[in-house]
Amino acid sequence: MSLLSKSSFPFARQLFSTILAQRLEIINDHIRFYSQCKPTVDNTRQSEFRFTLPNGNLTNEQRQSYEKNGFLVIRNLVKPETLEIFRKRFQDVCTGKVKVLGMTVMKDVAIAKSEFSHGEKAITKIQDFTLDDELFKYCCLPEIVEYVENFTGPNIMAMHTMLINKPPDPGTQSSRHPLHQDLYYFPFRPVNRIICAWTAMEKVNRQNGCLVVLPGTHTGELLPHGYPDWKGGVNKMYHGIQKFNPSDERIHLEMETGDTVFFHPLLVHGSGMNRSSGFRKAISCHYTDSASEYVECDNTVQDFISKEITAIFRKRTGIEDAGFHDVWKLKSRLVKGERINL
Repeated sequence: MSLLSKSSFPFARQLFSTILAQRLEIINDHIRFYSQCKPTVDNTRQSEFRFTLPNGNLTNEQRQSYEKNGFLVIRNLVKPETLEIFRKRFQDVCTGKVKVLGMTVMKDVAIAKSEFSHGEKAITKIQDFTLDDELFKYCCLPEIVEYVENFTGPNIMAMHTMLINKPPDPGTQSSRHPLHQDLYYFPFRPVNRIICAWTAMEKVNRQNGCLVVLPGTHTGELLPHGYPDWKGGVNKMYHGIQKFNPSDERIHLEMETGDTVFFHPLLVHGSGMNRSSGFRKAISCHYTDSASEYVECDNTVQDFISKEITAIFRKRTGIEDAGFHDVWKLKSRLVKGERINL
């Protein structure tokens, strides 16, 4: 039975209207108050920034440079003594003193037949060091994270990690890395909330195979990739863009120890041969907003690489029904804030 009689309906409607009017007035008062107290937002200024967030750690000039070029170099960001800790850890992994379950240790396709068959000189890259507490400290360096937050927001996941030990080229040109886009390897979006931090662990120049970037290509689409047809052989999973304009502008990023470049996952980049007699080291991490979501890669331009990586993962783990997403769920790790989706 209703608590209100028919005769009480007009009174109820009037009471409801009065309460609603009072609440609307309160809301309007709040709006007027906060519009006076909050600083005015320059919407014209904000609309020009598509790839960065207004977190205060980047100047407008730096944001504009990244918006235009897709990369930003910060000089002397990481101290040499900090990088030395990671160098020592890398050596311990290479000699077998330290073994980390799940971390990927890679050799150059030409090294097995060269003089560099054992120890540190035998290893050209380690990946997935999110699984190692010591190397994971790179991902959490405050000087790195304060910049990362300008691209990802406050909830930050480390998704893909590498310490690269680029070997002297044995004459096969296998030490080069074909031009590619990192997003090709990633089954998570949105693309503009992904950022790579890549730090030189020593002087990097054209002689020892520095990064080369095609500025502005981050505004384009994800392009088809595949193994390049190189006579000297290609390293496993070193896919490259199949078709590109050879006349496009290229910038060689020569860097000193501790210099760090932040770049967009659609930026076309690669690296040349190491023509020096020494190994060239760099350490990197790809970050994203933890609120990002996994996407399907089957029957897309990522179909080839997703199947290749998943097959390797299944063989290594014995998990026959593992999917591409499972690979990333296993090796991703929270850096800051809250783990929301990934």
